Amino acid sequence: MTETASWGRRILALVIDWAASSLAVIAFQGLDYNEWFVLLVFVVETAVFTALLGGSFGKLVTRLRVVRRDGSSQPLGLIPALVRSILVALVVPPLVFKEDGRGLHDLAVRSQTVAL
Repeated sequence: MTETASWGRRILALVIDWAASSLAVIAFQGLDYNEWFVLLVFVVETAVFTALLGGSFGKLVTRLRVVRRDGSSQPLGLIPALVRSILVALVVPPLVFKEDGRGLHDLAVRSQTVAL
C-alpha cells in the first residue's frame, strides 16, 4: 500500500479548498456572505470532486489523491466521498488518526490520501 501523503500538503489542499469555496460563495452572495454556505459548498465540492476525479480541487492542485484502501483504482463512490467530506467538516475526525496518518474520516470509508 502506498504511503499516506504528508500533513503539510494535506493542510495546503484544505486551505485551497476552503479559499475556493469562499470565493464561490462571494461570487454569488457578495462580501456579506453567510459562512454556513461556505461550509456547504466545501462539503459538496470536496465530495463531488473526490467521487468523480479522485480528489478535491485542493488535492488535485497539490497533486494528492484519495484512493481506496482495497487497492482498486476506482475513485470513491459519491456516498463514501460525501461521508468523508462531512467528517472532515466536523474537524475532529481528521485530528484523530492512526500511526499511518489516516484519520477517522479515512478509516470510516476505507480510504487514504496519497501523493502522486
